[in-house]
Amino acid sequence: MSYQKQTAALVLATALAGSALLLAAPVAQADVQDVDYECKTPIGNKGAVSPIDIKSVKSGSGYKLTMSFQKGVSSSPVELGKGAMKPSALIEFGGAESGTVPVSGPTNSATIPANTPIKISDLSGTYTPKKTGKVTFTAGVLTIKALGTTTTCTPANNPEPSLTLDVKGAGGDSGSGSDSGTGTGSGTGSGTGGASAGSQGSGGGGAELPQTGPADSAIALGTLGGTVLLAGAAGVLWLTRRNQAARPR
Repeated sequence: MSYQKQTAALVLATALAGSALLLAAPVAQADVQDVDYECKTPIGNKGAVSPIDIKSVKSGSGYKLTMSFQKGVSSSPVELGKGAMKPSALIEFGGAESGTVPVSGPTNSATIPANTPIKISDLSGTYTPKKTGKVTFTAGVLTIKALGTTTTCTPANNPEPSLTLDVKGAGGDSGSGSDSGTGTGSGTGSGTGGASAGSQGSGGGGAELPQTGPADSAIALGTLGGTVLLAGAAGVLWLTRRNQAARPR
């Protein structure tokens, strides 16, 4: 095969391998979901539907989550000046593990006129997985604080997850704990086996298997070494005596 053909084949193989890795790598799945918020405000109940988008960016051992509102939610009977409104929310996660991630955002950067839908800024927070598996993220309770009042908006339509991730537990997952437990159980079992062998020996039984712990291994190696040493000494003595017996001849 010519040099050009070898180079072309190598490039093609590398490209195919790269494509296979990209296909095998876990990909985050994000879907915009309509969330029907029922809001309890200081002047009564209000409702609004907003499409919610949740995105993730890998950050160290965790993920930075960003929750975006595509439409305004609730409203204020009075004008809200710049910086008067502070939003926060909870993102609920489930699947391999469950819980909530608190997310928050900056205050409003522009004046919000009275009786107009309040545009919520992007809210962000960090999720650090403790277990490995598939985890879903869904919009939870939204809280709006403005002019000393608090408005709480709760999803009323059981929205579907806006994001799904394949995550890996950071640091110690349940696997390391089970390994430790297995080690402890093994040590306990060894001690119990020794006690059982002693009781059966006193009763005349001999069905127990020999122990193979570190101490037994050391004894076995010492015995083997002593046997080899004695055998060597015997061989030297036999050769010496044979030579002495052969000299008078």
